[in-house]
Amino acid sequence: MNSLALLYSRIGEKPIQDLAHHFYQQVALKPSLRALYPEDLVGAERRLYLFLLQLFGGPVTYLEERGHPRLRMRHMQWQINPAMRDHWMNAMLLALDKVAFAQEDREALMEYFTHASNAMINHD
Repeated sequence: MNSLALLYSRIGEKPIQDLAHHFYQQVALKPSLRALYPEDLVGAERRLYLFLLQLFGGPVTYLEERGHPRLRMRHMQWQINPAMRDHWMNAMLLALDKVAFAQEDREALMEYFTHASNAMINHD
């Protein structure tokens, strides 16, 4: 089992919910990111929260409601270039700064988000 799948048992649900919430607060402030989301961010925030819960070893509600995450496939409808990835990553890093994680957990999260955001690039 990878270290991300153990996060839920160490940190619980609330920090994950807070991370999703703070991320979408950043999205709302950044026109480049905001344009990618529906007018109401509540659903998007909930989907990220459920995805992260599952990824970090918590309940599999995301899978039950939406099926396999298939991140790359779900993001192909948007042109994601390195600059857009950077906007997304900056929003996530700012959100990470607002949640108290142990250094080891923060580093694991940063590594995952860096890898995942790089994998979403589908345009020059």
